Amino acid sequence: MTPRTIPWLDDPGDFPPADTALDDPNGLVAAGGGLSSEWLLAAYGRGLFPWFNAGDPILWWSPDPRLVLVPSEIRIHRSLRRVLRQQRFEVRIDTAFPAVIAACAAPREPGSGTWILPAMRKAYCHMFELGYAHSVECWRDGQLAGGLYGLALGRAFFGESMFSAQTDASKVALVHLAWLLDAKNFAVIDCQMSTRHLLSMGAREIARAEFCAGLEKWTRMGDAHGHWPAALTQDFFPPEFAAA
Repeated sequence: MTPRTIPWLDDPGDFPPADTALDDPNGLVAAGGGLSSEWLLAAYGRGLFPWFNAGDPILWWSPDPRLVLVPSEIRIHRSLRRVLRQQRFEVRIDTAFPAVIAACAAPREPGSGTWILPAMRKAYCHMFELGYAHSVECWRDGQLAGGLYGLALGRAFFGESMFSAQTDASKVALVHLAWLLDAKNFAVIDCQMSTRHLLSMGAREIARAEFCAGLEKWTRMGDAHGHWPAALTQDFFPPEFAAA
């Protein structure tokens, strides 16, 4: 059997449908193109995202199945409930995006690499300046303890990466993101690919076709892009976690 090939992209309008992705490696759709806002908005709206290593061309992916988290379905285990009730971290929104993406880009182990290359950091910081990218940050004693970042298009949030410098910080950030997005009537948090950690917090796999069909509706609904309020109000918290 002749191996299938993927197209090389020269224009953001050239993205092929997500269902043309390879089975091996799972979800590889195309190569080439750029990381400008035009390219990223065109890709995410079609259910694609960039992921590549240093020295490689830009690669665009849409895996099948797709891991998603419906904001109202966030699962909070007993130990995390205790952390949330204690309000161990101060949670802020969109106040330190460059610091969050820099921390996410840092190697997790000595000598290991990262896929969040300088070009990716620059591109997503620009998307933050435009009001499409957002960060959720956990602070403790004036220090950034953990957080996450991603893109919001309509009623879909595309999670990109998270980090923890202190135990449970990224989990707290994800819970607060889910509470905020549920209050804002978001339909889904795209988690891209399955991990045990995200599955344990309520994420589930759906078919790529179902995800892309949903995007056609979700990305055309909701608020206009722009920075979110820096502080989460108690109105977003479930009663059991609100301050007395």
